[in-house]
Amino acid sequence: MTTFHLAPDKRASLAEAAARVGDGALVALGGGLCARLPMALVRELVRQDRRGLHLVGSAHSIDVDLLVAAGAVGICEESYVGFEQDLGLAPAFRRAAQTGAIEVRESCCATVLAQLRAAEMGLTFLPVRGVKGTDIERVHREYARVRCPFTGEELVAVPPLRPDVALLHAPLGDRHGNLHLDQPFVLDERFASAAGMVVATVDRLAPTDEVAAAGVVVPAHLVAAVAEVPFGAHPSSCYPGYAYDRPHLATYLAAATAAGPALAAYLERYVHAGEDAYRHDVEAGRLADWSASTGAWQELFR
Repeated sequence: MTTFHLAPDKRASLAEAAARVGDGALVALGGGLCARLPMALVRELVRQDRRGLHLVGSAHSIDVDLLVAAGAVGICEESYVGFEQDLGLAPAFRRAAQTGAIEVRESCCATVLAQLRAAEMGLTFLPVRGVKGTDIERVHREYARVRCPFTGEELVAVPPLRPDVALLHAPLGDRHGNLHLDQPFVLDERFASAAGMVVATVDRLAPTDEVAAAGVVVPAHLVAAVAEVPFGAHPSSCYPGYAYDRPHLATYLAAATAAGPALAAYLERYVHAGEDAYRHDVEAGRLADWSASTGAWQELFR
């Protein structure tokens, strides 16, 4: 008699998904700059009062800055933390770095990628050139020099990077955890493969056939939990659905720069009030109109 094993249902509430991230966890943040950031999960981590997180990513913005502003971060390992175009630097991150409130371990995207690939392949290290002789090499005492057995060239050996959890946001996924992402993937694929588990939000849960037709980028077996959160990357973008919300980013930056009561007021209004209140406060109707206009713009250039 043949036994059929159904794929598990990994749907979870936003609170349940974020609860899989413990204090002090090594957390990989998906997306980059102001694109496809897992912002609903970031806000929920703040609501759950997470502490001592070790963040790793490529180049990030409000996701890292908000977590730092809320006191959730102990170590930050990124190539850049700041905003798009003329929006400038990340004020909460900058203050924390200057005062020593967080430990900053500056890295570079190519080096993080090599470390993730080492983890995926089960290797103890991979060699890189880019950071040789730089202060990045000095900051990372876990790096070491090795000599190539074929050319004699001295290279920098970087150890594997195995995040405890990767937080990703996708425009489309199914209840089993299969995720479709639109390019650029940034480091999301590599984070998913190297991490102990993936916790994801999606703008829309859909039948598996629809996700498969769009293209599965992160397969279900890597995903521990998936929560449906429309506009879950806001105020960052999640193409082809919506662009990043420049006015809201400016609102956050003004509050984070002023700090004190202004920052506390932002956190109370846009974070602690809850995700439903957040979407209502940034005007669900405006988001819907904005999403439609983004789609129209894309059709124009097809």
